[in-house]
Amino acid sequence: MAAKGLVPPFDRDSATAKVRAAEDLWNTRDPEKVAAAYAPDSRWRNRTTWVHGYDEIVAFLIQKWDRERDYRLIKELWAFGGNRIAVRFASESMGKDGLWYRSYGNEQWQFDAEGRCQFRHASINDLQIDESDRLYRWDAPGPRPPDHPGLTDLGL
Repeated sequence: MAAKGLVPPFDRDSATAKVRAAEDLWNTRDPEKVAAAYAPDSRWRNRTTWVHGYDEIVAFLIQKWDRERDYRLIKELWAFGGNRIAVRFASESMGKDGLWYRSYGNEQWQFDAEGRCQFRHASINDLQIDESDRLYRWDAPGPRPPDHPGLTDLGL
């Protein structure tokens, strides 16, 4: 997420690009790559879990993607200003129970001057779905294809 040029203060184009860069990074499902995009002292609230710093982020993501198998994510810019961005997102994954879920949420991000995320606060709700109701079917892990619809286009 600390891609060159994607540093605060954000305008609409840079905020949109930052959100897509974050989505693409999370869709790698590579905990170390994802954690490297965050400030060394980054703090997260993810649902009811608090995470601090690189090592805890990596451990959290390893556990997350062990539980949320075949994970795919779409993020969409909601609002931005200065060094902050708000997004809404939805992910699809198979739980360890073999059932499919769509998780909906909102995140608020705050960035340092180098464009690394210092704070990530995520509120997330899960909905069990039938496999036939899945909307995210690109090859994974990997980024959402450029021609794949986003949240708004999917009616989410």
